[in-house]
Amino acid sequence: MSEVRWVFHQLAQAVRSRPAVALLGARQVGKTTLAHELGIQSDMGKEFVYLDLESPEDLAKLQDPLQFFRLHADKLVILDEIQRLPEVFAVLRGVIDANRRQGLSTSQFLLLGSASMDLLRQSSESLAGRIRYIEMTGFNVLEVANKDDGGAALRSLWLKGGFPEVFLLDDELESFALRQDLIRTYLERDIPQFGLKIPAMILQRLWTMLAHLQGDVHNQSELANNLSLNRVQLNHYVAALEDLLLLRRLEPWHVNTKKRLVKSPRFYVRDSGLLHTLLGIKSYNALLSNPILGKSWEGFVVENIFSVKPSFVNAFYYRTSAGAEIDLVLQLDGNEIWAIEIKFGLSPKISRGFHQACEDVQATRKYVVYGGTESYPTSYNTTVISLREMMLEIDKLHNKP
Repeated sequence: MSEVRWVFHQLAQAVRSRPAVALLGARQVGKTTLAHELGIQSDMGKEFVYLDLESPEDLAKLQDPLQFFRLHADKLVILDEIQRLPEVFAVLRGVIDANRRQGLSTSQFLLLGSASMDLLRQSSESLAGRIRYIEMTGFNVLEVANKDDGGAALRSLWLKGGFPEVFLLDDELESFALRQDLIRTYLERDIPQFGLKIPAMILQRLWTMLAHLQGDVHNQSELANNLSLNRVQLNHYVAALEDLLLLRRLEPWHVNTKKRLVKSPRFYVRDSGLLHTLLGIKSYNALLSNPILGKSWEGFVVENIFSVKPSFVNAFYYRTSAGAEIDLVLQLDGNEIWAIEIKFGLSPKISRGFHQACEDVQATRKYVVYGGTESYPTSYNTTVISLREMMLEIDKLHNKP
């Protein structure tokens, strides 16, 4: 397993070049550990000071934030769980602007948050043009697996998910129990701390229903009726899971075409381990015999691709009412379009609908990500590729001129 998290160098570069950086990710994905590693290994010639804004003792130190920041003007200030103190953003703006006037271009603030970029931006508009956002996921395939391990690490990551403490447990049942505890923590503590008045039982039922609908377009009215909610409440609760970085929304691709397109978003439970826990899947053998297998693999692939995807690459899915479909469409700069089909089987069969959909979106590259470890070309200029190799191809885009 890699000793350095995948986003470390991206984060270090951002901290060297921007006055403030926000590292965002779900709870327990390793943000705090990574931030301390960055502070210790920093080549900026600065010490660092760390405050956990969930700690009353640390929170008290920011009763006069301007004075605190002035006291530590020569240090990298790391503020953890920044969404707990949104009013500090206005103070940060003044400090950053003062540093700029004095010719101090090095970053001084690293902000860690367990909320989505959209939610955090609502509180940080005053930092527009001064802050860079980086999202951190749990472990991805490139961090835990290599070509020579026969796929064992990938299978373990897929079953248990990417939360470091959960993944590093060898025992599948212990990992399952820890994930159950993590789900309860989200429902009973984290949701209320965000000021969201949502009954934990209803949110768990919704989360579980969305797990059963992994990667599918759900019927909002039917889902709301099953939970005794109206559609406004349903959308509010779904948005809460998105804001906590627990649910991913994948929007449909819209093209200028006369074909009837599916225009509703798809949703994925982002961590595969939490997905399996919500569905009661405790072992890899149980996963292999569960009807969710294909959609679980699809969500796992999507989330791993998002973990390395550059921010300038936009992602969608494509489906017509006639059934032509692409699981993931990546839109690069210019006219470059990558079409990615996702199949778990070791001998993936590619449907005519995929090739037709590729013509619709004018795909410049076509891939099928499958459950094997080798990569090879097939008909219609399509490449069957392992998840690891697909991620490496996408990561190369970071260096694209």
